[in-house]
Amino acid sequence: MMDRKIYLDNAASTYVSSEVLNEMLPCFNALYGNPSSLHSFGRDATAMLDKARDRIKDSINAEKASEIYFTSGGTESNNMAILGVARAYANKGKHIITSQIEHPSVLEACAQLEKEGFKISYVPVDANGLVSIPDILHEIRKDTTLISIMTVNNEVGTIQNIKSIAKIAHDYGIIFHTDAVQAIGQIVLNVQDMEIDLLSLSAHKIHGPKGVGALYVKSGIKLEPITYGGGQERGKRSGTENLPGIVGLGKAVELATKNHIINNKKLKSIRDYFLSRVAEKIEFYQINGHQHQKTNEIVNISFYGVEGESLMMLLDLAGICISTGSACSSKATQVSHVLKAMKVPEEVAACSVRFSFDTNISAADVDYVVDELAKAIAKLRSISTVQAGRA
Repeated sequence: MMDRKIYLDNAASTYVSSEVLNEMLPCFNALYGNPSSLHSFGRDATAMLDKARDRIKDSINAEKASEIYFTSGGTESNNMAILGVARAYANKGKHIITSQIEHPSVLEACAQLEKEGFKISYVPVDANGLVSIPDILHEIRKDTTLISIMTVNNEVGTIQNIKSIAKIAHDYGIIFHTDAVQAIGQIVLNVQDMEIDLLSLSAHKIHGPKGVGALYVKSGIKLEPITYGGGQERGKRSGTENLPGIVGLGKAVELATKNHIINNKKLKSIRDYFLSRVAEKIEFYQINGHQHQKTNEIVNISFYGVEGESLMMLLDLAGICISTGSACSSKATQVSHVLKAMKVPEEVAACSVRFSFDTNISAADVDYVVDELAKAIAKLRSISTVQAGRA
């Protein structure tokens, strides 16, 4: 076991930055009032919620702070959006369009709606992981009420043509939702320019705390609550607000947006250096996802003849943390549904691993990672029954 630790699973979760943590700390033992209380402690807590709401509004260019609803994270935000809109507009129609590569929190919410009598169309993607716009057009019906397409895929980093898809939705009078959990800080999000009606966010992907997120809901969009109780969040999401988490979310979103350009330059430099070193030291692999229309954070690679989970475990012994895909399903043994939808052969998909970078990764870190990666691949190929040079 190595003492050195290098974390390359930032698409799964990130550390909480010192700036975010410093803003959160007073909420635990000084400004700890319940925002629903009418006394001064409660009013102070409400002011902190309002500040966080304003920060998120400004970061995504929402029209009003009241369009921001706090949740427990991306999963709840996606469930609120999909279940809430579907049920609120069920009298208009019971057909929804999404893609085959969405996060499980979208796919499982749609599966629940199918049990309730809704019809779901799962549009395919091309070999680069891009959603097929002609297929979206083909699936639109008179009773379609919602289209939900993620902004950035969490496994391969492909960036979808969200503005074009949202415009198509609105041309047909359909509400548009996007899961932007993996997009915040990676690309510019402007809900007005991009014509987005609902947008899901999460804190822990951008150096904020776990267990907190937000849902943007454009004014005028109806949303049936999925939780009931004290009427918090204007009746859309009951439950005492996670004040420390919300404060951290607001700061994390603000910083991710403010530092977007410089962070992406750093990430591109790290990613490009990593790929150049891989090309120097390792043979027989393919990079999954779009070659150009992708984030700088995520690199998904299939090393032929090497089982992804075995590679991940060997690197873990060397102090290097990567993943075999989505962290939300990383303990499952089935092949990635994203790579399957991209028509990656099953034997190649089983060889895939995901490296996701942060700006604190140095060139020396990359050198160490690639050296250990090459050793691990050589070891695994030496005992593999699969021919390494064949896709």
